[in-house]
Amino acid sequence: FAVRLWTGERIGPAGGPVLAINDQDIVWQLARRPNFSTLVEMWISKAVDVEEGSLFDLYALPSRGKLRFKALPKLAIMRDLPAVLFSRRQMTQRADLAGQNPFVSGSNKQAIQHHYDISNAFYRLFLDERMVYSCGYFKDFANDIDQAQADKLEHICRKLRLKPGDRLLDIGCGWGAMLIHAVKHHGVVGHGVSLSEAQTGLARERIRAEGLEDRITIEIKSYAELTGSFDKISSIGMFEHLGLANHAAYFSTVHRLLKPGGIYLHHAITRRSKGSMKKTLRKGSEYKALIKYIFPGGEIDTIGMTCGNLEAHGFLVHDVENLREHYARTCRLWAERLHARFDEAIAEVGEAKARLWLLYLAGCSIAFDRASAQIFQTVATKRTRGPSGLPPTRA
Repeated sequence: FAVRLWTGERIGPAGGPVLAINDQDIVWQLARRPNFSTLVEMWISKAVDVEEGSLFDLYALPSRGKLRFKALPKLAIMRDLPAVLFSRRQMTQRADLAGQNPFVSGSNKQAIQHHYDISNAFYRLFLDERMVYSCGYFKDFANDIDQAQADKLEHICRKLRLKPGDRLLDIGCGWGAMLIHAVKHHGVVGHGVSLSEAQTGLARERIRAEGLEDRITIEIKSYAELTGSFDKISSIGMFEHLGLANHAAYFSTVHRLLKPGGIYLHHAITRRSKGSMKKTLRKGSEYKALIKYIFPGGEIDTIGMTCGNLEAHGFLVHDVENLREHYARTCRLWAERLHARFDEAIAEVGEAKARLWLLYLAGCSIAFDRASAQIFQTVATKRTRGPSGLPPTRA
């Protein structure tokens, strides 16, 4: 690909994406702080940018071999090195964009609000019409995001075998799309919990607009504070916030809240198992940047850990479905939609945060595309002897 320097000089082929280097001090910054967060902050501050294309266009380019040290112009590099390394200018670190205590295990209410309470209007720019902020389900990868999210909600409702009169609990209910769909199309009575003030406020407005206040209630509280019992429970994209230290307590709580014969649907991102637990749980540089800026306190397990925890806490696992490619497509559509309305995004949350979210969405799409991350829907019931009551096939 081509590179445009801060001087205006362009190097490389014509056509295709251009990597714009807008700050002559980026080499010094990388030498001073050689980590992934420095690259993120360079993107946030627009020290580097992509022109005449997108991050996806750069990612799509084929590799053309490795950089060979012998081929570098060493004399020219040595001549220019002092000017680069002894620059006194320092790039402003955007500590204000990072969450507080990002590397603790588990997201508290403050961490949830760091991510979800940015601006409902901002999320509306790139989400579907229902504002579903989790992986879509593409019966055809040519489908748009609105169709994919409608199909995802129905897919989950069918897995839960929802029927009129069921009491449904949605843990981490977001803007209420799952509850509204389940009540309107399957006749259930819905209850949701969330720690986001902004999401809950809009969810309640949408519930009132649908005339469903007598069928859906939402509380701002932790799942751990819930009492009572439910026929069906869904958890869609919230498990990643819990932290590994809280998994046992979480599964015990879900088991307590679920009625005998009830169904639990667990929808969560996972990481790849790497043989030993130490290797598996090691946080790489991209992972650390993600939880520093986007999901403070977030941690993800493996699908093996998920199934093992379910079995250890009294559940039977019936079905496990990998939606990795669906999430790669979902995040790509979100990123493209945000890019298309970028001026509006900047007006709503500022350029730095808009650029951060664009990088996050594109990066997640690429991570799922290259199988660095997975996402599974797992269906489980309380362990019991005899028939489970589920149908004999997935169909």
